[in-house]
Amino acid sequence: MQGITEGLMGLPTGGATGVVAGPYSGYSLHGPGGIQVAVPEHGTVLGRATLLSPTTVWALPGSAVGALARERTLQVCLDAGGTTIGPLTGEPQWSDNGALGIQLVDVPLEQGRRILSLLDDEVLRGGAEPEASPLPVQEEVTGGERIESILTVISAMNNRGVLRRPGRTVRVMLERMDAARSLLHWRCEEPGVDWGEPPYDIEVVGYNSAYRMRLTGPLARGQWLVTPLPERLWRLRHRWHRRVQAPSGTRARFDHPLWKELGRREREVVDLSFSGLALRGEPEDLVFPGLFLPLEVELADGECLSLSGEVRHVSSARSDGLRVVGLEVRPRTERDALLWTRLVSQALCPATRTSEDFLAPLWELYFSSGYFNMASGSPEHFETLRRSFFDLGKHAARLPQLFCQTVWPSERGVEASLSAMKPYRHSWLLHQLSRRPGQPAEAPQVPGQILRDTYLRTLEHAQSDPELRWVVCYAESSVPWVYRTHVRFARRLQDGGQSLVIPLRMMTADCGEPSGQPVGDLELGAATIGEKYLLAGELARTHPACYVEALDFTRERLELWNVTRVWQGAGLERERRILVARRDGVPIAALVLELGHPGTNLMRLLDAARLFPLAPEGRDAYVALLDEARRWYALRGRTSFVYLCEDDGDYAKAARLNDDPSARPCLWILSASLVPEFLEHLHEQSVGRP
Repeated sequence: MQGITEGLMGLPTGGATGVVAGPYSGYSLHGPGGIQVAVPEHGTVLGRATLLSPTTVWALPGSAVGALARERTLQVCLDAGGTTIGPLTGEPQWSDNGALGIQLVDVPLEQGRRILSLLDDEVLRGGAEPEASPLPVQEEVTGGERIESILTVISAMNNRGVLRRPGRTVRVMLERMDAARSLLHWRCEEPGVDWGEPPYDIEVVGYNSAYRMRLTGPLARGQWLVTPLPERLWRLRHRWHRRVQAPSGTRARFDHPLWKELGRREREVVDLSFSGLALRGEPEDLVFPGLFLPLEVELADGECLSLSGEVRHVSSARSDGLRVVGLEVRPRTERDALLWTRLVSQALCPATRTSEDFLAPLWELYFSSGYFNMASGSPEHFETLRRSFFDLGKHAARLPQLFCQTVWPSERGVEASLSAMKPYRHSWLLHQLSRRPGQPAEAPQVPGQILRDTYLRTLEHAQSDPELRWVVCYAESSVPWVYRTHVRFARRLQDGGQSLVIPLRMMTADCGEPSGQPVGDLELGAATIGEKYLLAGELARTHPACYVEALDFTRERLELWNVTRVWQGAGLERERRILVARRDGVPIAALVLELGHPGTNLMRLLDAARLFPLAPEGRDAYVALLDEARRWYALRGRTSFVYLCEDDGDYAKAARLNDDPSARPCLWILSASLVPEFLEHLHEQSVGRP
């Protein structure tokens, strides 16, 4: 399963390879005192441990231990204020900066229990922290309009937060934002609590970030607190993938890879995301950050799937003796990936569905929303299109690594839909956004939830692909929603090279209606290797890097071999062919032709051609090359194709191309690193202005 399963091979299961934890697993140790590492047989103290787990110990040794560099195995003891653990056997590994790591082997169960108990004590006193847990990223948000927009969404979503006071936190909720008076109305969720004196530090939760603000000059009225808008917010990025509560009845089973005598453990799954889950564990599970843990997950309906996991975080034990264990996980097989994708997608956006059970209502949605007003064709054409759409829809449901078709169903049929597919090595293409006019009888209370949920499920599905680097779409900028959400967001960040908006014209060419223009002194044919390299060089020189990267126009990916192999392996058509026009043997223009499986896009966006000049007179060959494109597509059973025109198209009439002069399409490209921020932006725009 290309893309999804390739990304899992970095999580060893411990069975076949014998690797049960990463080389830097466990807890980072700091502060005074700490745990000393000694080598009894040499009568040497290495120094203070800097990283420790039942599989690894790292230390910064002094100058008196140079002789240890020749040792293949060592026996060490851990000394923590009079408590000694050991001897423990391990293999030394020296780092470039002189630190010594010892990979511990065959640590007995009781010794492992004592090490983890010692580490628990260090965590409680502040001398240790999990090494595998990433730190959040913080950025400052300023500007009154932007702050109002963020806080409007948070108040509309009824998201909770905490007010921090010396020695304690108080649970609060942003009930309302009074934009006219620039006031925030907070409600305390702990009746009887004294608000105390300002200023206050409050943290509230957005889509996938927490926002921190400092509020001054509030007016407290019993359970209520009214504050002015803050001048700035600090956004804390929590995680790449949004995490939600797991469906009731989801359980996980595992055998400890170090100590089989612990027996099989079964634990409740607390929450999950595409890349991770959390278990409600016990101290006796003896898990620690960096441990590779194979999991068998049982769903509420009794179906099971297998995951490869790495423990990333272990919380301190609560008063009831339980703790939360966070893991990064990946499906182990294609079947597991399909089940995991469905489980997580449904948990993240429970109101949405995938389309395989809604193909007829979805087809009806495209007509009722006016989608086919942009298309032309005979009744026979639309019937052929409908059959292709239904056939692919059923097939695509089994290919989550290539497709996602999200629908928002209601009693009226399908309210909204958005599709995504992976036509390039590192890019997902968003397409076929459609929304039914009006509101269903049981409309969501929060404004914009239907479109927001539809986008969330689709984009979060794309985020689950470890190869994702870019999100692409052909957006109609004359549509107000598309302009507000896609175009303005990408233009705001375009100077950084992580987004791009290029106006273009999407013209159609009928394969049975050639231009009739003479070829003249031009020679047309398949591009040679040298001409392909020439095209790649010209594209790198004349186009932004994100355009070249996202559309696979790099020298290494120009012919789309990897993508073609994946699509054809799934029984689908996908192809790219490059033709050139030469004059006196010199290439002057290139034609890039792409083919997609019928039904992938109702406007034939994968049956698309592009033209690029290779010499100043390159446009002289455009009409002839477009006629050659007609013959190429006709040989593959197509009656028409789309020409993606990036220039003024002054040759369109001669080439017998058709387009809608009122349309204003554009190519929209966004870096995957900005997708979380784009989803935050979608939340703000879908709820509406303050």
